[in-house]
Amino acid sequence: MSVDARVESLRMKHAELEAVLQVESRRPVPDPEFVSDIKRRKLRLKDEIARMAAHLH
Repeated sequence: MSVDARVESLRMKHAELEAVLQVESRRPVPDPEFVSDIKRRKLRLKDEIARMAAHLH
């Protein structure tokens, strides 16, 4: 898989996690542990995207 394709894949996963987070946040009582887990996973993806994007330039 090329670096561009990998970065795009990571961006798609990040967007999917954002959608999950939005749904959970709209619940009457969001699960704080679940929300924290999703945020951590999003941050890891964001960091990996930034690292890979830096290698493209």
